[in-house]
Amino acid sequence: MEKILKASVRTESGKGVAKRLRREGKIPAVAYDRTGKSTLLVLNQADFVKLNKDVTESTIVTVDADGKDFEAFIKHIDFDILSGLPQHVDFYQVERGKVLRAKVSVVITGNPVGVREGGVLETGITEIDVECLPKDLPPVIKVDVTNLGANQAIHVRDLDVSKDVKVHTPEDSVIAVVKFIRSDVPETPAEATEAAPAEA
Repeated sequence: MEKILKASVRTESGKGVAKRLRREGKIPAVAYDRTGKSTLLVLNQADFVKLNKDVTESTIVTVDADGKDFEAFIKHIDFDILSGLPQHVDFYQVERGKVLRAKVSVVITGNPVGVREGGVLETGITEIDVECLPKDLPPVIKVDVTNLGANQAIHVRDLDVSKDVKVHTPEDSVIAVVKFIRSDVPETPAEATEAAPAEA
């Protein structure tokens, strides 16, 4: 689902302006393009807080600034340490129709069969390096480990990603593995000797 955020272009800057905007329930923001050029923006605080709940580092947001829209990542958010509310937002614009490279978070879902049988689930890498058009960039990559048995693993090569997305992370990188911990490991000869009662 496309994420759309309304914004306004601002011409004023400085700490005084930022404080006034925050008192009005707004957030000062800046959008940077690929050349480093910046555009000053104003966001509605309530709208941004609502949108940000479902946004990841690889989610592309369509920012509508006074009727002129552009696509961007949310690169950085400054939060107030007391209220927890966002105080400033940085966007990084992407070019429509031009291939980009980004990191996408991996989200593990499900309860593995191997864990129910006594194994332990261990996770590996938490993000994947991909290359694709902005429209094809997944916000997250979900990995269902429900059918993962003991001593089985899911690697990058097992991921179900679109053919339009090129993965650069090594295909043998581990996403998740269930390790079976045996409790009936036989004693070593040394342990058996120490445990044996002394002869009279």
